[in-house]
Amino acid sequence: MSTETQLAIVPPKETAIQVFQAANGLDPYLQQIRAEIDAFVPDVSTKKGRDAIASIAHKVARSKTALDNVGKELVADLKEIPKKIDAERKRMRDTLDAWRDEVRAPLNEWEQAEVDRVAWHARRLEELRTLDTEDRTAAEIAAAISLIEEVEIGPEWEEFEAEAHRVKAATLTTLQLALTKRQAYEAEQAELERLRAEAAQREQADREARIAREAAEQAQREAEQRAQAERDAAAKREADAKAAAEQRELQLKLEAEQSARRELEAQQRAEQAERDAAERADRAAAAERQRQADEQARIEREAKAREADIAHKTAVLTAIKEAFMGAGITEEQAKAVINMIRKGEVPSVSITY
Repeated sequence: MSTETQLAIVPPKETAIQVFQAANGLDPYLQQIRAEIDAFVPDVSTKKGRDAIASIAHKVARSKTALDNVGKELVADLKEIPKKIDAERKRMRDTLDAWRDEVRAPLNEWEQAEVDRVAWHARRLEELRTLDTEDRTAAEIAAAISLIEEVEIGPEWEEFEAEAHRVKAATLTTLQLALTKRQAYEAEQAELERLRAEAAQREQADREARIAREAAEQAQREAEQRAQAERDAAAKREADAKAAAEQRELQLKLEAEQSARRELEAQQRAEQAERDAAERADRAAAAERQRQADEQARIEREAKAREADIAHKTAVLTAIKEAFMGAGITEEQAKAVINMIRKGEVPSVSITY
């Protein structure tokens, strides 16, 4: 920034941090600006004087910006120091973590191999515990026994060898018991199936005999039903003919009654229409009489109101006239003054009725 546009020289970068850190360290620079301001004599009477005032105010503002920018640059430089320290700390941590993993790698491999070995033996032990015999046939259980019996247990089982012998023996015992129970259950179910088959054969024979008997009974019922249907049809035809005749007679009677009723209703409607017309005429005449009475009453009210207003105004004017006359003026003069007031010829005076 040119010194021509500011009032103070900013501290050099080499000593700037000491200036800003010191208490009131910027006072020499601020005093330099204050001295320039105090030495300046403002003159607003000429354009040159006014421009000089604006110029020195601008230089004060530019000085503030210049000094503040030095401080901002110092803060920016100081902020970079923690970043560099943190970066070096991270590089150190990452390096030592990598070295730690490198040193521990053989132990990690051995521990994982040990976990895998124990898990492998655990899976083989679990395979020996094949105890789920629910819903399995005797043949399937026998096959499972054969598979368990074929499993050889020796030194390859390592520290799990004794456990493997125990589990194998327990599993075989459980499967043998399950096989015995399943064989008994299947034999019982086979006997039940044989008995059910015999019962089904007997039920089939009984059902066929019942079907034949029911067919014969159904044929006899159908023959009887056909005969009854013929008798019912003849009776129905006779009843239908009688009903049709009665229906025709009833229809003619109803039509005659409806015709008479329509004539009566038409006569009643005509009479009602005459009554309605007479009532409408009466209501119209009454409404007209009421309207005329209301109009006459309104005219009379307005006439009375006008008469009362005239009487009131006359009384007011008479009272005013008599007041003027009581003051010593003649009646004609009093009337003239009242007329002037009524016409508004007397300022600030009016008559209140």
